[in-house]
Amino acid sequence: MYIQQINNKKFDLFLYLPIPLCFLGLIIFNYITTKDINVEEVLQTLIEQMGTNVAFVLLIAPLSIGLFCLFFWVKFVHQQTIRSLTTARPKIDWKRIFFSFTVWALITIGSTLLFFYLSPDDFVWNFKPIPFFSFLLLALILIPLQTSFEEYLFRGYLMQGIGVATKSRLIPLLITSIAFGLMHIANPEVGKMGPVIMIYYIGTGFFLGIITLMDEGLELALGFHAANNLVGALLVTADWTAFQTHSIFKDISEPSAGVDVLLPVVVIFPILLVIFGKKYGWTNWKEKLTGKLPEPTDVLPN
Repeated sequence: MYIQQINNKKFDLFLYLPIPLCFLGLIIFNYITTKDINVEEVLQTLIEQMGTNVAFVLLIAPLSIGLFCLFFWVKFVHQQTIRSLTTARPKIDWKRIFFSFTVWALITIGSTLLFFYLSPDDFVWNFKPIPFFSFLLLALILIPLQTSFEEYLFRGYLMQGIGVATKSRLIPLLITSIAFGLMHIANPEVGKMGPVIMIYYIGTGFFLGIITLMDEGLELALGFHAANNLVGALLVTADWTAFQTHSIFKDISEPSAGVDVLLPVVVIFPILLVIFGKKYGWTNWKEKLTGKLPEPTDVLPN
């Protein structure tokens, strides 16, 4: 079992606290320092002074670097393998990562083209070859690192640590999903669309947590999250989003929280759960999502 891999007699809760406390402190600091300023104007100023690509790197690099810091802490402080932080399988299943990435990339591309077809006046053609391909190179390197950091932190490190501390699967699912959503509370999208956008962020957190627990590993969540951010950043940008990029399209519509917020959470994500469940033979949903953990073992997995 994925969480059970670190449920051993050497587990030290205090060694788990520095990472989440530091990250929580950064989120609180970010929220306090931005709640009384116009984040959109600050981003525009940054872009005007340094350029779109440099601004993108400055925003995403800290989270990308965070992945390596987390790996270092896990490997040398906890003496836990990266494989055991990733999956309960004997080795990381890259086919799962690529399958999830492909499925969500196709859905993202299809839905974007559909919205463009239904409301062409909301978009303008933004593609410029040299800026686009220079951004593509940066995005291919940094975005998977950023999304992987968030998955390894929330669905990996915190899911396992909270699960062992509480001897529960449901409690870490609830905490990590809500915390993942709240992490985005300072995003300019929240200011533009209102608090209802948090339904999407928290709902996405629950979806990623469910597929992690049901599949006994992070692979599907890693692929989904990478596709969501990478393909989204390459396809569409807007002046009011956290990521402003040299994308193919630019959304010039007035931001509002509508069907695009609720549809994924109430329709698409449940369909994906059925697809993944059928493909990978998921069973015993109640136990895997809400059951108790057994007593600790003696040794860490190799």
